[in-house]
Amino acid sequence: MGIRETFRVALLAIRRNKVRSLLTMLGVIIGVASVIAMIALGSGARAAIDEQVQSQGTALIYLSSGSFGGPGRAHQGSGSTQTLTIEDAEAVAREVPTLARWTPGVRGRAQVIAGNSNWNTQVEGGNEDFLAIRNWLVAEGANFTARDVLVAEKVCLLGATVARTLFPDVDPVGQIIRIRNMPFRVLGVLAAKGQGQWGQDQDDFVVGPWTTIQKKLLGINYIHQVSLTASTSELVEPTAVAITRVMRARHRITNPENDDFSVRTIEEMAATRVQMAETMTGLLMSVASVSLLVGGIGIMNIMLVSVTERTREIGVRMAVGAKTGDVMRQFLAEAIALSLVGGLAGIVLGVFVSETITRSLGWPVAITTASILIAFAFSAAVGIFFGWYPARKAANLDPIEALRYE
Repeated sequence: MGIRETFRVALLAIRRNKVRSLLTMLGVIIGVASVIAMIALGSGARAAIDEQVQSQGTALIYLSSGSFGGPGRAHQGSGSTQTLTIEDAEAVAREVPTLARWTPGVRGRAQVIAGNSNWNTQVEGGNEDFLAIRNWLVAEGANFTARDVLVAEKVCLLGATVARTLFPDVDPVGQIIRIRNMPFRVLGVLAAKGQGQWGQDQDDFVVGPWTTIQKKLLGINYIHQVSLTASTSELVEPTAVAITRVMRARHRITNPENDDFSVRTIEEMAATRVQMAETMTGLLMSVASVSLLVGGIGIMNIMLVSVTERTREIGVRMAVGAKTGDVMRQFLAEAIALSLVGGLAGIVLGVFVSETITRSLGWPVAITTASILIAFAFSAAVGIFFGWYPARKAANLDPIEALRYE
């Protein structure tokens, strides 16, 4: 019997017990669908991180307060200490020649009011290079100037979400808003960037001169962060090392474990996030693999039952000339057919689940041909691995004993 005829007979055998075959394939269907969905989530997360890196620029470096540790002291998170000052930022800009741009950064949350509308949002402060460093465009109006920063002018730019919320039917440019009851004139509206890779709204913020936000709004004498760009992407690492050296000299730090600041490049941050995404994807795929294993055990179990039920049929086939290899191929083909049909159904379900996740939760997913081929290959491997033993058992039956079986 040829391979084509063998699989035709195998499919007929599966159709004779539709409900039992469906329940047997269920484990494979769930396993394949889970594998596709998990790979899609992982690929989507990596693509979103790459997109964010490109949108912010590969030459970006962050200098933040925090990371304060040492013997007997716990490390603090970025921005959690008050040790970073504008003098530090100016010293770094003065002593590191490979810098292209820099901006100090301060931030806090505040209630923003315009007429009868109000919105709680993030308020950030920077200098005139803030938008250039963040690769952010002004959709309407204009950026604030170096003079606005120097004199601490009460002006601001609105993120697209804030502008849409506070001024749904009015042009925001030139309007007056109140931040913590302090009047600010709106100079412009930023171009929309949408959601970040973790689902956060990147357009939900207000930015103004750092001097205004620091002194008049927040009432602090330190800064939270300095954003800097190297002259070229090749100079990012040497620039980060130079920044670290300047900061340690200014803060009189000789032991790196006592750093009260952190210097991170955008690529380092992206690599950390990619590693986190891959770790989570690996864990979830391990769970999905268990479903495939359970499905394979189900196939083996049902094939062993099938061998017992069809013992007399096997004896008749051997009596009319079927060889051991023919019987083995017959039952192995049935196991493979079960897993392949289950794999195809699992692929359809996996694509559906991935699209549903995107629509309902807004998580980025990327369904690739490779993930579908991998899942399908796994389903075929499950059929071969778990179908071999029942097929071998059927092929090794004694024809005489099989014919006597009741």
